[in-house]
Amino acid sequence: MKRNLTEYIDDYKSMIDQQIEKHLNKLQIPEQLKESMFYSVQAGGKRIRPILLIASNQAYDHYLEKTFSSAVALEMIHTYSLIHDDLPAMDNDDYRRGKLTNHKVFSEATAILAGDALLTYSFEVIVDDPNLSSNEKIKLIKMLSKKSGPKGMVAGQVLDMEAENKSTTLEELENIHKLKTGQLLQFSIMAGAFLGNASKHELIHLKQFSEYLGLIFQVQDDILDIIGDESKVGKPIGSDADQQKSTYPKLLGLDGAREKKNEYVKKAKEALFKANAGESRLVELTDYLTRRDH
Repeated sequence: MKRNLTEYIDDYKSMIDQQIEKHLNKLQIPEQLKESMFYSVQAGGKRIRPILLIASNQAYDHYLEKTFSSAVALEMIHTYSLIHDDLPAMDNDDYRRGKLTNHKVFSEATAILAGDALLTYSFEVIVDDPNLSSNEKIKLIKMLSKKSGPKGMVAGQVLDMEAENKSTTLEELENIHKLKTGQLLQFSIMAGAFLGNASKHELIHLKQFSEYLGLIFQVQDDILDIIGDESKVGKPIGSDADQQKSTYPKLLGLDGAREKKNEYVKKAKEALFKANAGESRLVELTDYLTRRDH
């Protein structure tokens, strides 16, 4: 009997949590550094990126044991980016997922180093995976470093900061979020499918799907910053407006943002069908991200 989506997410979230804990517990490092790393990794993340990676793999050929190291590395890099985003020099947020941010619990210096540690350790996790071939390790590390680095997520963060207190076009806003939000989501989809032996044709359309998925994720984030439930979102509502950030509702209005999100959803699903994944969990997960309340 097929599990419903909630059961599917819960089961794999639990599995990923166990894998992350296993890898962090291996580390013989200063206790405060380990506590700081654990604090943010265990701060209530949905694990949606690792789950997307597993779902993408399952859409083609299920090699679950091959996906674990990439899933763990991906979540570590995502967590590092959140720790650094929250710092006073960046977004200066006091709360993340309803809990005090890392630098508020420890110190700015420790938070920076915990983020650095999660970023660098993520690549070691992939290198040490006995289930992957040398070629697979090289491909995954190259992909992950590109998606998270100066051509990917980091570039998007810089563009996002430069867009504060400025008017942006829709094209500029899409470019920011294709980089800042979209690149790690793209790794989720592409790495999972690569490990599942998807064809070149399928990978081309999966890349298109992942670009739209990143935009869907960001539009919903922007909408929740206006109408979300603060107890579910885990941070003050209206923080984007307070920081003069460029957002979809600011550019298009709330109804316009919803319409644009629906347009992205349609294009994302069209790409999934072209990638021969139109009956996979990725379709359900797209709907889940479209409707999420946190």
